[in-house]
Amino acid sequence: MNTKEMELRNRLKDKKRIVLKVGSSTITHTNTGDINLYILEKLVRLISDLMGDGKEVVLVSSGAIAAGRKTLNYNERPDSITVKQALAAVGQARLMMVYQRLFAEYSHIAAQVLLTKNVVLNEESLVNVKNTFKELLELNAVPIVNENDTISTAEISFSENDRLAALVAGIIGADLVILLSDIDGLYTDDPSSNPDAKFIPFVPQVTEEFLKMGKQTSKSNVGTGGMRSKIDSARIAGDAGADMIIMNGSDVSKVMDVLDGKEIGTLFAAHKNPEFDLLHFIRHEYD
Repeated sequence: MNTKEMELRNRLKDKKRIVLKVGSSTITHTNTGDINLYILEKLVRLISDLMGDGKEVVLVSSGAIAAGRKTLNYNERPDSITVKQALAAVGQARLMMVYQRLFAEYSHIAAQVLLTKNVVLNEESLVNVKNTFKELLELNAVPIVNENDTISTAEISFSENDRLAALVAGIIGADLVILLSDIDGLYTDDPSSNPDAKFIPFVPQVTEEFLKMGKQTSKSNVGTGGMRSKIDSARIAGDAGADMIIMNGSDVSKVMDVLDGKEIGTLFAAHKNPEFDLLHFIRHEYD
């Protein structure tokens, strides 16, 4: 670990407002696609403990479509938008029911926040979104964010939740984004197909060289975000002033080790861009 990385990792313990993103592949069982209650319970306990330490946490959670597939015994990966929307309508309700029950065990309230691209593109509604997050955090509730898959279309979609997590960080002024994934972090190539791929623990700034390392596809049958989307997210978060970590979500308790400064996952350093404008970015660069 070089001096710069060590310094930044040691500062992670001081982060106060954290966006934590969990993917479908992390919170569902590989063999069945059903919700992994063991992982979800550990995740809820982790967030509750972070809040007990005085931190504010916003959870960006995938899993609605996956939960809907299991609930409706829909075994195929859906291709059509209408099927995805129907599955999301069922799955989102089930997923939130589970989150609310689990958070209640730790005396916390889970609040659902569903977003679409056109909501944050409108200046007035974006202000309302910011105010909603502000009030929820002041009320010590846990905002659980997902794209509103039930009504979203290709034109108003965020594409996937990695970028949504970074955009939420920009909206609420978070100082850390943690992406819990099915991979340990950033590699020079896909480690599942290239045994010579090397792990990259620290990225001081996202450059074109790093963007080219990203793969467009996800290896999960339920997830949608590949490494390219995660690197894009790091660029957005960095411009907005937030550090970002990509780490394996199979053991969510290791988030505590990350916040203790241990070298886990890939750390993307924030590089606050004074010219970064969230609305301009979404309107002109997001696609």
